[in-house]
Amino acid sequence: MKTVKQILDTKGYAVRSVDADASVYDAIQLMAEHDIGALLVTESERPVGVVSERDYARKVILRGQASRDTPVREVMADHLIVTHPDQDTEECMAIMTERRVRHLPVVSGGEVVGIISIGDLVKAIIEDQRFTIEQLGRYISGEA
Repeated sequence: MKTVKQILDTKGYAVRSVDADASVYDAIQLMAEHDIGALLVTESERPVGVVSERDYARKVILRGQASRDTPVREVMADHLIVTHPDQDTEECMAIMTERRVRHLPVVSGGEVVGIISIGDLVKAIIEDQRFTIEQLGRYISGEA
């Protein structure tokens, strides 16, 4: 089973962030530029939440608000749920399912060192299962 560190070693450690007072429009533009679905939200460079495309759709568009006039702090998830590099994919999946979040900032030594998404976890779990199936196939066929 993979750890968060192994996922980040493959995916990368880049953390994109936006200030809580920035407009939702600016946040969405930044997500589009980097082809990502969420940003860490900071206040005085301190992490205070996460904002996602889903937040935009549900809390701006559906409420008829203007993205250029709405600050990120009004739509972000401000209950920051984090993980650490040594946590495994199964534990992270349980956290995401239980807490109903799709992105987890990764904290090490008090610093955010990456962000993983539910898509990252699904991909890692599928890769682990594929490896297990290949190994079982080799064992059954006598190749191992």
